[in-house]
Amino acid sequence: MPDGIPTAFLGVERSLQGKRWRQRAGDDRAGLALAQRLGQPEIIGRLLAARGVGVDEAERFLAPTLRDFLPDPAHLRDMEKAVARILRAVTDGELIAVFGDYDVDGATSAALIQRFLAAVGCRVRLYIPDRQREGYGPNAAALLRLKAEGAAVVITVDCGTSAHAPLAAAAEAGLDVIVLDHHVAEPTLPPAFAIVNPNRLDESSPHGVLAAVGVAFLLVVGVNRALRLAGWYAERAAPDLLQWLDLVALGTICDVVPLTGVNRALVAQGLKLLQRRGNPGLAALADAAGLGERLDCYHAGFVLGPRVNAGGRVGEADLGARLLASDDAVETRAIARQLDALNAERREIEARVLAQAIDQVESGDPAAPLIFVAGEGWHPGVIGIVASRLKERYNRPACVAAVAAGTGKGSGRSVAGFPLGPAMIAARQAGLLLNGGGHAMAAGFTVEAPRLMELRDFLTERAAATLGVGGIAPELGVDGLLASAAATPELVDLVARLGPFGTGNVEPRFALAHQRIVRAEVVGGQHVRCILADGGGPARLKAIAFRAIEGELGPSLLQGQGRGFHLAGHLRADRWQGREEVQLIIDDAAPASG
Repeated sequence: MPDGIPTAFLGVERSLQGKRWRQRAGDDRAGLALAQRLGQPEIIGRLLAARGVGVDEAERFLAPTLRDFLPDPAHLRDMEKAVARILRAVTDGELIAVFGDYDVDGATSAALIQRFLAAVGCRVRLYIPDRQREGYGPNAAALLRLKAEGAAVVITVDCGTSAHAPLAAAAEAGLDVIVLDHHVAEPTLPPAFAIVNPNRLDESSPHGVLAAVGVAFLLVVGVNRALRLAGWYAERAAPDLLQWLDLVALGTICDVVPLTGVNRALVAQGLKLLQRRGNPGLAALADAAGLGERLDCYHAGFVLGPRVNAGGRVGEADLGARLLASDDAVETRAIARQLDALNAERREIEARVLAQAIDQVESGDPAAPLIFVAGEGWHPGVIGIVASRLKERYNRPACVAAVAAGTGKGSGRSVAGFPLGPAMIAARQAGLLLNGGGHAMAAGFTVEAPRLMELRDFLTERAAATLGVGGIAPELGVDGLLASAAATPELVDLVARLGPFGTGNVEPRFALAHQRIVRAEVVGGQHVRCILADGGGPARLKAIAFRAIEGELGPSLLQGQGRGFHLAGHLRADRWQGREEVQLIIDDAAPASG
């Protein structure tokens, strides 16, 4: 190998997913020292060292608490102003409207604020815009309608930072709008009563990684404190804010923000509540999805989250927020069943759009550092998830636009090293967009159809300057080699101590060498389920490769019965009828020589 380039792990230079396997960096001596200091098994120390966790921070990393990580809400700009206005609205009996977004972060934020305000005796109205008719974020017509209905204050959640014209119209009408957001802001902010956003350019907060629901939780903490100081709870019970951390965890996980610092503490504590199924809507949704096992980050991000999203994507935009805010068992069961059905419909629509998008990519420039595809008639509700699939498949930033009536509505997902939200803001400032913005890893945009190619070239040029032509060479990080006999429930429990896993704290991935495919079959139309045998013994291990039919991975496993493969993936507990086994979630594979 050339100097400076480490040998590929297990010699896999190009896997079935087209990736080079590399061992994640880690100091074995530091890992051993960590394990000894913490009184933990050596594997925990090694995994901590590979994630850059030092001795001084390891204990807080393994047991993240709100006491250690939750900041004072007042450290955020405009927070005290927002708290004071909401305090006045509550004590004076004014109507507050919560204007949410239709994704999971927006739905959880809206449900959290609504639940809190209702719990303290405030009149509250929930409003979620229709994706097709109103688009993303506040619009003047909706804000003025809320004003006409009697709202004195509107709180926008997960949106509003770039809504200059709508918020100007609201201000002129005498409506106080409080923006709770986390998307990257421009130097000039809209004329809102208050804008609480850790990613304002004039903000000094170190907590820019917060999802909108995290910002909403800080607001709730601040208002609750103000109400207590004002004597509001002298004759009424104060709400337990911790009861809503399951909503905070769900929104934080699904918005794919880094699970570090305060986010890690919020999710760790929120998952405990999620497992108790205390929120009637989430409990009904888990039942509708057939989840009988203990809920974790995986279920939140890949089972519950997509169903909450389904209403905003292909159904009624407010279904997710209504589900999460309701305590009515009949209503939550009905909405959960509706969202489950809509999610199945969403998967079918997504599959069609994804196939057409892949055709466009494959017929384009293979060295382009950024993927940009657009199609007439594509459903705008699935373009975000299609962009995510393309990013995963090609390891490049991906933007997808649905074109209708001369306008393209788009969504993008990025890779580390190319902040997409600021690039979209720059495109809007250059006059290429009707609207657009986002954060580092995700963005949305609206563009006139004739300018689609100009936008593509603008973004491609910026991506090339950051990532280079050809993008980032695809790699797969592996934590270590594992014998199939070592894939035990005890190991799964040990690894889980490092959770919650997500962006900023990746789940440990292990490689299993020379595994023979005993049996392989298609399940669920897209997934490949396998039984593996270690080449050196009788041990059997269950495995599954999700969404693997498209591409090389799935067909190779199906046709590889009796052959040997190196496999890489994550270990999951597989609990069924009182038995506990282990299953490998296959991320990648390569034929094993010899």
